[in-house]
Amino acid sequence: MSNIEEKAPKLYAAREPVFPRKVKGKFRSLKWGLMIFTLGIYYISPWIRWDRGPNLPDQAILVDLAGRRFYFFMIEIWPHEFYFIAGLLIMAGLGLFLFTSALGRVWCGYACPQTIWTDLFILTERWIEGDRNARVRLWKSKWDLKKWRLRIFKWFTWILIGVATGGAWVFYFADAPTLLVNLVTLNAPVFAYLTILVATVFTVLFGGFAREQVCIYMCPWPRIQAAMMDEDTLTVGYRDWRGEPRGKRRKGADVENLGDCIDCMACVNVCPTGIDIRDGSQLECITCALCIDACDDMMEKIGKPRGLIDYLAFSDEPAERAGAQPRKIWQHALRPRTIMYTTLWSLVGIGLLVALLIRPEIDMTVSPIRNPTYVTLSDGTIRNTYDVRLRNKHGDDRPFDISVDAETGLTLSLEGLDADSVVVNANETLLQRVYITAPKGSAAATSDRTEFRLWVEDKIGDELVHTDTVFNGREK
Repeated sequence: MSNIEEKAPKLYAAREPVFPRKVKGKFRSLKWGLMIFTLGIYYISPWIRWDRGPNLPDQAILVDLAGRRFYFFMIEIWPHEFYFIAGLLIMAGLGLFLFTSALGRVWCGYACPQTIWTDLFILTERWIEGDRNARVRLWKSKWDLKKWRLRIFKWFTWILIGVATGGAWVFYFADAPTLLVNLVTLNAPVFAYLTILVATVFTVLFGGFAREQVCIYMCPWPRIQAAMMDEDTLTVGYRDWRGEPRGKRRKGADVENLGDCIDCMACVNVCPTGIDIRDGSQLECITCALCIDACDDMMEKIGKPRGLIDYLAFSDEPAERAGAQPRKIWQHALRPRTIMYTTLWSLVGIGLLVALLIRPEIDMTVSPIRNPTYVTLSDGTIRNTYDVRLRNKHGDDRPFDISVDAETGLTLSLEGLDADSVVVNANETLLQRVYITAPKGSAAATSDRTEFRLWVEDKIGDELVHTDTVFNGREK
């Protein structure tokens, strides 16, 4: 038994660290541009001001948990309008399906937060420890004073990035300048410090240490993307019919029988997940296209055409092997699947835009009190009780008139008020108890169910909203 156990393969393999080499090219430049743009939005957005009036916060993007409000420049989302957030999430999902169907894991390679922050951490690592070869030597070297100095400086820089990331996150949930002062003076809530700590730890862990392991083992999208792709999807691939058989261009070698690939390993050395794209489509590939830049650069140096590694579609392979040109990008993009995703995405977006434009500045919800269903007063009048929640989305206080349809014969009174009007403060919600009564012997009083409409009118803006509800009377 002991011999069998000694010969059994290990179920766990230690992680082989990946040290991507620096590369230049159009895709690397695109990734730098997107990294600067997205990180700029993330770090700067909480500091943008937007004047909404004296009674509202002036932070352009704010998740106001205390006030139960979400602000995005001129847009203000209330809790009962969560369908806007749900709609945006649906649009994000459809957009992800669309881009994956057209260009593979383009989200993973260019815009995913894990990719963005990993690129940032690798950039700082390269700045401190050097390019790939220097980092490999440092990894294999003994722990001497130089290695400790470089590693401590790198880790300290990573922690600073993590703190800035966590700090930027909490600024979205409170007034950023005020919270910054409170954080520095140690007057901020404990939860703010805990949030920054947790965000710092996970930013450093995922971007600095785990890196490609997050994409390979933790993220579910590589397993889902296969359902989004087909033979017309453009994704990063290797033209093996042109590159094989690969081999070095050594003196005396039979170069005429070799393909264009010189087996220089440039595509492998720049890959952030450490794979060899020449082995075909793989789960680990995030289609960042850095291997395209590395291969194109090498092809130019040896006088061969670019595109040995490129964005390819499986449906073009037979034609290319026969010497024909691949189809245009738009021919791959315009197909039933992508058109369907684009249509659905557009319909959801148009629906949200229309809902945003037509939503009223005042709103109400009505909750009938069912315990008891109705009350019979001493004069035989039947009374129902309702809780009416009034929302004033304006920046100033507004008087609201509450009324019922006259033809129903019902009368209305407000608890604690002599009039049928109530003042709702600016950008606030007021819960008002409303009594609806039906005279003895009336149709509503003798019927077990009478539908009626409750009206609320803004006396300043002349805006009118209503809600249909039911009056419960005595059964015949």
